[in-house]
Amino acid sequence: MNAAGGPSILPLAAFLVFYAGQRLAELALSARHTRALLARGGRETGRAHFPFLVALHSVFPLALAAEVVLARTRPGALAPLWFAAWLAAQLLRFASMRALGGRWTARVIVVPGEPRVTGGVYRWLPHPNYLAVAVEFLAGPLMLGAWRTAIVFSLADLPALWVRIRCEERALADSGATAA
Repeated sequence: MNAAGGPSILPLAAFLVFYAGQRLAELALSARHTRALLARGGRETGRAHFPFLVALHSVFPLALAAEVVLARTRPGALAPLWFAAWLAAQLLRFASMRALGGRWTARVIVVPGEPRVTGGVYRWLPHPNYLAVAVEFLAGPLMLGAWRTAIVFSLADLPALWVRIRCEERALADSGATAA
């Protein structure tokens, strides 16, 4: 906490550095996988909703920083619980990316005829990466005491995920993807 009784900036800065680094690394990996998938005949669907997802993930850290600084939020008694939930979301995201391997992208790209991934974390969850994002939008802000950001971005994420999951399921069905 600073001398004026404001929020502790160090946890916010650490979160923002991690978030930005993670998203930039994911975009680079996604671009590499996208090129490979398209070269194998992959087809992209859902281009219309993608800019909304980019905007949501771009505005999120700005809103979080604004709330923490302007509303002078501080981590509450449940911060360790929210941190554990956020950490679990990161592990779930990495498990999802690992299970998909070269098929993981930020976009919906399906190579016709390739079987649907049903191994790894996909054995138990149909859309683990989207669950990870939902938990992240809730737990990340709450561990910093930013309940307004948690509510707004969790609610904004619901229709985005609904559209995204429907798009992905339709693309897999249209491509002839079957369980391996």
